[in-house]
Amino acid sequence: MNRRQMIAALGGAAAAWPLVGRAQQAAMPVIGFLNSASPDGYARFVEAFRQGLKEAGFADGQNVTIEYRWAEGQYDRVPIIALELVSPGVAVIVANTPGVLAIKSAVTTIPIAFTASGDPVQMGLVANLARPGRNVTGVTNLALELVPKQLEMARELLPGATSINALVNPSNLHTETLLTEYGAAARTLGLDLHVLHSSTGGDFDAIFATLGQLHRGALVISSDPCFNSHSQQLAALTVRYAVPAAFASSASMPAAFSRARSPPICRSCRRPSSSWSSTPRPPGCSASPCRTNCSRPPTK
Repeated sequence: MNRRQMIAALGGAAAAWPLVGRAQQAAMPVIGFLNSASPDGYARFVEAFRQGLKEAGFADGQNVTIEYRWAEGQYDRVPIIALELVSPGVAVIVANTPGVLAIKSAVTTIPIAFTASGDPVQMGLVANLARPGRNVTGVTNLALELVPKQLEMARELLPGATSINALVNPSNLHTETLLTEYGAAARTLGLDLHVLHSSTGGDFDAIFATLGQLHRGALVISSDPCFNSHSQQLAALTVRYAVPAAFASSASMPAAFSRARSPPICRSCRRPSSSWSSTPRPPGCSASPCRTNCSRPPTK
């Protein structure tokens, strides 16, 4: 199912169902939007969703009502806020993977459309890709298939590095599978993989401070609602601690950061230079200025 078909299906389902809550007052059908991320981290996705509905002839507040529920990256909140949307009057529910899994077994009559970054069959969202079955359908970007490319891009940030770091959320349902893919890709590239766990934005400062001190390779940031919700914070920390990083996708990156660049690399020590520092440029360093103040001649 392509994007236009899914939006059309949502619109058709919305028009066919009765009204509920504030939609009763406005005489408009309701679309429940359930997501484990935060509004700020998911803003571009929401804008694309609203634009798709508009192209299909549906506009929030005019002929349809969208009820948003956000877990702010806290997976344990998903089942709680999901209950607020499970009503016979809701026309259709749009959710990411944690949201669908929270309501899938209990909701058998309301159409559910999902967005996922892994294999929907493996995660238990649908029976198979060709015929999802029941009342659940959706789209996936199969992000796991892109793991080798993400590691390759991260390695290019530090060509001489022998190790690489991966930031994952242990609460994410497909983290175990993701780590298997990261491990296989790292071995193929001849890199030692160091796994960093975080399930809350409160861990990020300590993680990046440690990475900045160890100088042990670039960082790959996995696709996760929590990380998407804190993308601005993650981007700022990569700059503050001069940690070269590769996000899972450009959609996960803050707009300003996607136009920026990773820290320039010193040709002498092959480490990121601190161009945000006032340290004088060391002899032999082609980038401005190297955080290690190396004096070695540039490598060939």
